[in-house]
Amino acid sequence: MSISDVQRDIIFLVADRNTESAVRGLLSRPKSLAIRPVEAVIHTHPEHDPGCYCRAHDFLRAFRKRYAHAIVIFDREGCGSEAESRESLEAKVEKRLATSGWADRAKVIVIDPELENWVWSDSPEVDKALGWAGRTPALRAWLAENQFLRQAGMKPDRPKEAVEAVLRLAPRPRSSAIYRELAETVSFRRCVDPAFLKLRTTLNSWFPVG
Repeated sequence: MSISDVQRDIIFLVADRNTESAVRGLLSRPKSLAIRPVEAVIHTHPEHDPGCYCRAHDFLRAFRKRYAHAIVIFDREGCGSEAESRESLEAKVEKRLATSGWADRAKVIVIDPELENWVWSDSPEVDKALGWAGRTPALRAWLAENQFLRQAGMKPDRPKEAVEAVLRLAPRPRSSAIYRELAETVSFRRCVDPAFLKLRTTLNSWFPVG
């Protein structure tokens, strides 16, 4: 089967349901991503971050002729090789995917340190999704007061802990729906995270408008 015969545009392999929800939210906004609408299938690896890091190439090998492209997304924190840089982890997994039959049709996105790093921006939609809208003090002021956010910092140093602390106080139950809501509403222009930018650039190059 040639690439022209593939049935779908892209397959994603992600570490957990929260990441799956975030990806679904992102793909629901093709105009904001500056891509054409894509037909995507998303799988979660049963071994989560370590599984994506160590065995993504095995999981995706059977799909290499059925999809034009593949993207693997996992967190650096919790993958089992935290001492390595995001770039090093991505390069290793991309090499395994290339040799397993994907060639240059697969990319790897490692979020440093974890998915919650994509949550934090100065958008009011973050306050709303986390149940903080209308509360005093303002969310970013509370983060600074509680040592989650340095005065000049754009994002908390411990993004997952910050999300969990805010949800406990709001209170709002933590669920995958929060990540989809954020992905569907927060302006992409506000996100400068290198992993997110790589994801967006990759999708732009594979699925340009027109």
